Amino acid sequence: MKQQHSLSLFEAFLPIVILIALLSLNVFFFGDDTLSGSNQMALFLAAAIGIGIGFRHKISFDLMLKAVAHNISTTLGAILILLIIGALAGTWMISGTIPTLIVYGLKLLSPTYFLVTASILCAVISVVSGSSWSTIATIGVALLGIGKALGFSEAVVAGAIISGAYFGDKMSPLSDTTNLASAVAGADLFVHIRYMMYTTIPSFGINLIIFLFIGFFYQPESLTLGVDELAGAISSTFVVSPLLMLVPIITIVLIILKMKPLVVLFLSTLTGALFALVFQPDVISAVGGNTSYWASGYKAVMQAMTVDTVVSTGHKEIDDLLSTGGMSGMLNTVWLILSALTFGGVMESIGALHRISSMLLSGARQVGSLIATATGTCLFINLTASDQYLALVIPGKMYEKPFRDAGLAPQNLSRTLEDSGTVTSVLIPGIPVVQLNRRYWESLLLLIYPIVSSTT
Repeated sequence: MKQQHSLSLFEAFLPIVILIALLSLNVFFFGDDTLSGSNQMALFLAAAIGIGIGFRHKISFDLMLKAVAHNISTTLGAILILLIIGALAGTWMISGTIPTLIVYGLKLLSPTYFLVTASILCAVISVVSGSSWSTIATIGVALLGIGKALGFSEAVVAGAIISGAYFGDKMSPLSDTTNLASAVAGADLFVHIRYMMYTTIPSFGINLIIFLFIGFFYQPESLTLGVDELAGAISSTFVVSPLLMLVPIITIVLIILKMKPLVVLFLSTLTGALFALVFQPDVISAVGGNTSYWASGYKAVMQAMTVDTVVSTGHKEIDDLLSTGGMSGMLNTVWLILSALTFGGVMESIGALHRISSMLLSGARQVGSLIATATGTCLFINLTASDQYLALVIPGKMYEKPFRDAGLAPQNLSRTLEDSGTVTSVLIPGIPVVQLNRRYWESLLLLIYPIVSSTT
């Protein structure tokens, strides 16, 4: 405690200021490629500054390393889940599960209810896949193109897509940020999700009312051609069958049975692999090579679970829609989380997080003030660092003890982290959510800000 209180505010903030400066330079020079290494290196450099401050205050290097190791150990389950999520996305794709969801979902679209249906469709797919970014990058891209062809504002369609995808993401036990937030705060995953319902369900309901209102007062052209063209291209490559809906249904049943998320993911991945071997012989041969079926099946399944996999349909846009990165596609995220945990561990061990949180909480006398302060910290990190993972990890470590001292259950902190750190990430242009043209960023923000901010 003497070491923590001997740290000046300047020293406590210095690593964060340097980190923000480096992250800003990374966004300027690397754009959407910041997650490929530059942000991770920025975190290590900022951690090195923190280590130097620790040495100045005679804090041992072993103590700092132990804090880093403790941080990583507390989120190891979430990191393993991230890797399995990549494998699941791969087997669900080659099994035809995700293509089936896309085809059936598109056929249910009605012009008047296009925005509402798009939002609900993205929510459902995001719940079963556990990834808002994957939903936006797959069905979201298709819906954005269809909406644009109908004459809808791209910003409005993007708002519907993002709102649904992020709602489903928060309600899914397969989500990386949902698992990370609960792990950082020390909350049970399913309890965390139940607490998230109190804020996400009302805000999503407001979304649907707004999009329904827009749909009733807007008369677009026929949607049939766009849907038939997309569905036909997918159906010509994959076997689309109601039986493939058993894969997400089995996953949902396992979730209801409250099995461990890692077990659910692993079993769902294997289920997807089995269905791929049974239902998609052409896809298996195309991905695994023209050898014996079982040899190509083994290669196709292993490739889908581990590395980039593209199923060729002859249409570039649809090929992009049906591509997955496997476990390797999650490595940048895992790398970033490990780097953030390293920075957070160093900052915690030298007393910087305690010093900063003590200063921020000096005027927080009520529970509401504590939650508001944590919310403001998450928003600040999102705005300055343009990274939702940092906005979860750093405030999570800062406010874990203050929330506990206030007698609040850990799920209160985990919900606060998600409501302010995750869902507001779509408001930060530096965070790669979906490739949108710059000309309508402003209208997109105006559309979704009052909706998303209601969750905070």
